[in-house]
This record gives sequence, C-alpha cells and structure tokens, in this order.
Amino acid sequence: MQINIVTIFPEYFDSPLNVSLVGKAIAEGHIDVTIHNLRDQGKGIHRQVDDAPYGGGAGMVMMVEPLAMTLEPLANSHRVFFTPAGAPLTQSTLDRFAAMESVTFVCGRYEGIDERVVENFIDEEVSLGDFVLLGGEVAAAAVIEGIARLLPGVIGNPASTENESFRGGELEEPQYTRPAEYRGWSVPDVLLSGDHGAVDEWRAAQRRHRTGERRPDLGADTVGDS
Repeated sequence: MQINIVTIFPEYFDSPLNVSLVGKAIAEGHIDVTIHNLRDQGKGIHRQVDDAPYGGGAGMVMMVEPLAMTLEPLANSHRVFFTPAGAPLTQSTLDRFAAMESVTFVCGRYEGIDERVVENFIDEEVSLGDFVLLGGEVAAAAVIEGIARLLPGVIGNPASTENESFRGGELEEPQYTRPAEYRGWSVPDVLLSGDHGAVDEWRAAQRRHRTGERRPDLGADTVGDS
C-alpha cells in the first residue's frame, strides 16, 4: 500500500513512522510511505506556503499554488484533507482506506487551506473529532496507525482486529489478565471457570452493557445486562 503525506513539517513523522507495528509494517513492505515537503513548492526565496486571507480576519491560509503543484501529480491516489469540517473518522473509514492501493493525507496548518484546493484536488475531507489541533499531522499519524494494523501480516493474530470495539456496532468488553486477585480486586469468576460458553455469554452481555451505557449512539439494545 502506498501512503503519501503532504506537510510543512516532515520531521514530525520521524518517530511515528519508525516505532511499534507501524515501523514493522513499513520495514516489511506492507506500507510504502512518501513524505512530500510542501515547502519544496513554496514561493520565493523563503519558500512561502501561506498568506493573509482575502476579506480580512485572523491567521493565515495555506496558498493554492504549492498545494496544487504537490497534489496534481498524485491524482491517482485518494487525496484526504484533515479538517474539522470533514466527516467524522470511524472504523469503517479506516477499513475503506486500508483496502485502497494509494492514499494521500494532506496536513493543513494555520486557518486551513485555500478552498480552491479542496474543490479541485481533494477527494475526501475527514475530521478526527470535534476539536481543533494545530495541524493535520496528528490526524495523519493516527490514521496511518489505524490502517497499518488492518493490513494482512502486520498483526500476528488477525482475530485481534475482528473482535474489538466498533465491530458489530458495539464497544469491546472489559479485559483481565494475571494475577486473578490484586489488592482485593478480583477477576470475574466466569473468566476463571473454563466454561467457554459462559465466557462468551458474559462477554456479549458486557459489550451490550458497555455500549448502551457509554455510547448509546452506536445503537445498543440495552444497558441492563451486566
């Protein structure tokens, strides 16, 4: 899978792309990441990429020319711009991206990017959540991590991505490991019983309860099971 990142801070990705499973996915060839430094297309001796907004107002806006020159050659890639005005990022979004051959993530800064870029060079606008960051680099790193774990061969046990939060419209159940008791806090007896049927029923009930209690918008039927 090819991933392009368009940013004015390529050094931001030095660590996120080299650690944990993302680093493994890149090292093993599951992902090929190319970082495009937007300043390479900047104007003048100072490689300018932003200017004051027409109509006045606070802040600066990323200019159309550097972005157009960077994104036009990437027309065969699915070009994604991170913005609070975009559609909320969900697990299904990550599933869709992971199935693509090439995705380009455009990391805005300042007050955003010239709207003509969005209209002519962006295929999809995505929001990480209802909050504002300094730029899109955090969102790009998060999405790349979310994609990497879905690619075949990256996670040792593929079942890990099949039975987790947001699969089937529910949150994942609570998890426990050794020791069975710590400071008087005990693991639920059913998980120690060896009865796999009872464990499955307990986990299903916990998923319904947790989803209904914490995220009723996901469509849980009840909050009464425990």
